[in-house]
Amino acid sequence: MAPPTFMGLSGRPLSLAVSTVATTGFVLFGYDQGVMSGIITAPAFNNMFEATRDNSTMQGTVTAIYEIGCLFGAMFILGVGDLLGRRRAMIIGGIIMMCGVIIQITSQASATPLAQFIVGRVVMGVGNGINTSTIPTYQAECSKTSNRGLLICIEGGVIAFGTLVAYWIDYGASFGPADLTWRFPIAFQIVFALIISIPMIFLPESPRWLLTHERYEEAERVISALRGYEIGSEETNLERDLIVDSIRASGGFEKSTPMKVLFTNGKTQHFRRMLLGASSQLMQQVGGCNAVIYFFPLLFENSIKQSHNISLLLGGVNMIVYSIFATFSWFFIERIGRRRLFLYGTLGQMLSMVIVFACLIPDNPMAARGAAVGLFTYIAAFGATWLPLPWLYPAEINPIKTRAKANAVSTCTNWLFNFLIVMVTPIMVTNIGWGTYLFFAAVNACFLPIIWFFYPETARRSLEEIDIIFAKGNAENISYVKAAEDLPFLQPEEIEEYAVRYGLLDTAQRAHERVGGHAHVDPEKEQVSDGPTAVRSSDSVETP
Repeated sequence: MAPPTFMGLSGRPLSLAVSTVATTGFVLFGYDQGVMSGIITAPAFNNMFEATRDNSTMQGTVTAIYEIGCLFGAMFILGVGDLLGRRRAMIIGGIIMMCGVIIQITSQASATPLAQFIVGRVVMGVGNGINTSTIPTYQAECSKTSNRGLLICIEGGVIAFGTLVAYWIDYGASFGPADLTWRFPIAFQIVFALIISIPMIFLPESPRWLLTHERYEEAERVISALRGYEIGSEETNLERDLIVDSIRASGGFEKSTPMKVLFTNGKTQHFRRMLLGASSQLMQQVGGCNAVIYFFPLLFENSIKQSHNISLLLGGVNMIVYSIFATFSWFFIERIGRRRLFLYGTLGQMLSMVIVFACLIPDNPMAARGAAVGLFTYIAAFGATWLPLPWLYPAEINPIKTRAKANAVSTCTNWLFNFLIVMVTPIMVTNIGWGTYLFFAAVNACFLPIIWFFYPETARRSLEEIDIIFAKGNAENISYVKAAEDLPFLQPEEIEEYAVRYGLLDTAQRAHERVGGHAHVDPEKEQVSDGPTAVRSSDSVETP
């Protein structure tokens, strides 16, 4: 019997289709990060939106208001993401983004163009917040252990390619008619939004989400299609059973995880794991990345005293550097690991910011060229490490029960601090000059001990093994960094043994052959029977 198909695809081609759509979502994210940088100071844009002319506060507001929309989108997923599912959320996110683009590009001088443009930015942000909260989770839950890190790093890395495309479209459009200068770069985003929304109508839902909602036949079909197995094969049953055990271990089958579960610890360590994911997003933002990405041309004009045209051109070159280094993690994420990449990237960013502020102190054009070098080395270090890692780490560090909500919290954190940094950067550059870069150097230095003492390594671990790392640390009262170092790499057959050892499962009875239907829960005994597993569950989620 042939494997089931979606869009006529199964196995590797289907996984590639899933990854392509997921990756396009982050290309669009990167594109929108870069598109405003080239048009915010363009004469044609300032003529249409007079309030932005030579006004760093308004420039920051128009650019940063997008992040408020993204925050609302992430909060929407935090509330209803578990009910919607990954697939429907991504379709809705793409449609909302298209609506936001249309609102922006139809602004007319005869009406209230700035208000309309800001509304469009917020609406588009809502769609992007939905997508960026959902896509890493969807990719992680559809991927194999062996390539999960690579695929999500590719997603994070292509943010740089989206930004690169935006910078060069901005630069090319700057030579065209006044309307083309800003309307076309913004309108081009619809292409990416269509690539997300239309294929997702035909692609599968996450098998882990389906199993959480006890939709067993659909989940088995998706697992078989993604892996290229026959329905009912031993491989399909094993993967299904491991996922079901993971769901039971993290607290059972619920259509929507209550918010209070995010704040529990015990053997599942939901709260700690949510904080780890959210802190990585916070550090990505306050490390200064968007101070460079959004405002690179502005920084060159104001800090290094270059013309608008030269600043745009250098911004495009910087994005080429950014894109090249963004591919670094694709080849080394599993070999070097998450922890070391976090540490190396932090050191690179800190030293780059030191170079920038030191070269700006003398306040002369020759020394300022050294600051340009610092900005280039910063974006290289960021692209190779901190660009993809905060999208990967929350998606894999959180357990299946809280993954959607915890990942949404991480994304909310990203957008909240993204807004803060984008809002204050032009004001900081105007008022304290080189002190802006000293601030970011000091902030990066603070990251090092946090990563060293609190971030366990997750490279080459299945999502179910990561659950065991935290159960081991809690049971043995050791640091979770040490627990990750001490735990051997487990085969699928060994995962259950360790889950029982550390109290994630209360019995090890398994039904490798299905008996008379699917699992159901007896509310009196809380016994799962007649299905993928036969495990008795006590409260696996403990309060702190």
